[in-house]
Amino acid sequence: MTINKKLFIFLSTHLIIWTLVPSITNNNLPLDTIEALAWGSNLEWGFNKHPPMSAFAVELFYQIFKNQDWSYYLLSQIFVITSFYIVYKFAEEFLENKSHAFFSILLLEGIYFYNFTTPEFNVNVCQLPFWSLTVLYAWKCIKYDKLKDYLLLGLFIACGLLSKYLFAYLVLSVGLLFTCLIVREKKIRTKSLVIVPTFLLLLWPHLMWLVDSNYITVTYGLNRTGGEANLLSHLTQPIIFLGKQLGILIPFALMSFFIIPKLKTNIRFADRKFVFLLFVNLTPLALVFLTSMAMGIKIRTMWMTPFYLFFGVFVIYIFQSKISINNLKKFYYTFIFLFFLSPFTYGYISLTKDNKRTDYKGQEKAILVKKKLTDLGYENISSIQGNEWLAGNLCYNLKPRPKCTVQNKNDFTLMAENKKKKAFFVYSQTLWLKQIMDK
Repeated sequence: MTINKKLFIFLSTHLIIWTLVPSITNNNLPLDTIEALAWGSNLEWGFNKHPPMSAFAVELFYQIFKNQDWSYYLLSQIFVITSFYIVYKFAEEFLENKSHAFFSILLLEGIYFYNFTTPEFNVNVCQLPFWSLTVLYAWKCIKYDKLKDYLLLGLFIACGLLSKYLFAYLVLSVGLLFTCLIVREKKIRTKSLVIVPTFLLLLWPHLMWLVDSNYITVTYGLNRTGGEANLLSHLTQPIIFLGKQLGILIPFALMSFFIIPKLKTNIRFADRKFVFLLFVNLTPLALVFLTSMAMGIKIRTMWMTPFYLFFGVFVIYIFQSKISINNLKKFYYTFIFLFFLSPFTYGYISLTKDNKRTDYKGQEKAILVKKKLTDLGYENISSIQGNEWLAGNLCYNLKPRPKCTVQNKNDFTLMAENKKKKAFFVYSQTLWLKQIMDK
C-alpha cells in the first residue's frame, strides 16, 4: 500500500470515527459549539469573548444542515484532518521522505488535543488549519521568495488572528524568524513587505469593531487568566504550565521511542531547516511560558491546542537518521491502540456520566418553551438575550431560528410576537420559564 493510500485511510477513518462517536453518545452539542452557533445567528465582526471566525464557520454549516448535531462534529473533524493534511504536505517537502512525513502525522494521534477534545468545535480547533497554513507558507516564503506566497501568508495570519488572539504567538515567532533572516542575509526581502498590509487590511473590520466595543474580547481574555497575580504566582504558574505540557506529551514520546530508539543527532544550528522548526515549534511555547512568568498568570491547557501541530515533523527531522524500521510493528501497534482508545474512552464517559453539558436536553426544552408561549398566545420568537448556554440552546433548537445576543448574565430575555400586541418581553424570572430551562 502506498503512503498516499495509507494517509487517505488514516484521515478518513479519523474523520468518520470522531464524527460518529459524539453524534451517537451525546444528547446535546458542547458549550463552545452552542456559543458559536448563538454568535452565528447574529453575525458581527467580533463577540464578547472571541473574534468572529468560529462563528462564521458554524453559521456556514447551519445554513446547510440547520440544527443537525452530527454536522458540527463533522465540521470540527474537517478542520482537524485539513490541518493534518497540510502538515503532511509540509513534511513531505521538508523531510524529503514520504514515509517519514507519514510518521510525523501519525505521531499527532499521541496528543489528545487532536482526538479526544476535537468533538467540541471552538476557537482552538478553528485555529488549526490556519496555524498549519501559516507555517507552510512561512517556509515557502523563505525557500522560494515568491510574491504570491507572501500574500497568502498575510491572508492566513489574518484568518488565524480572527480565530483567536493567541495566534499572535505564532505570528511573533514567524516575525522573529524573518528578522533573523534579515540579519543573517544582510538584506530585506522586498516582497515580504506585503505581509503586514495584507493581514492588517483583512483585520481592519474586526479592529474597528474592537475599538467600538471597548476592547471587550481583550478584557475577557485577561480575566480568563485568573485575575490579579501575586508574587508567588510568577513562579508557580510557569512551573504548572510546564508540567502540564510535559504530561500531555507522554503518549507522543512513547510512540516516538519505538521508531527512534537512540536519541542521537548531528543537527547543528547552522542548519536552516532545524532553525525554522525551532522557531515554529519551541518559540511560541517559550513566549507563552515567559508571558506566564512575567505576568504571573494562569495558562489554560486547552489554549495550547494548535501549538503541537509540527512536533511530529520536529522530532522526525532531528532524529531521522536514527529511525529504526525494526520497531515499526511496535510503533503501529501503539498508534492503533491510542487511535481507538481515545474514542472508546470518550464514548464511555459520554454514556456513563449524566451530569455533563452534552447530557442537557436542549431540543426538548426548546419545544416546551415554544409550546408554552403558543398556549399564552405568543409566537414567532424573534430574538433572545442571555448567557451562551441557555440562550444559545434555545436559539439553536427553535424553529424558525431567532437571533441571539450573548451576554454574561444568568437572566435571559425572549421577544415574541402576539396577534393583538406587536411584541412582548418574557423574562427568566417567570417561574415556568425557569422551571423548564434550569431543570
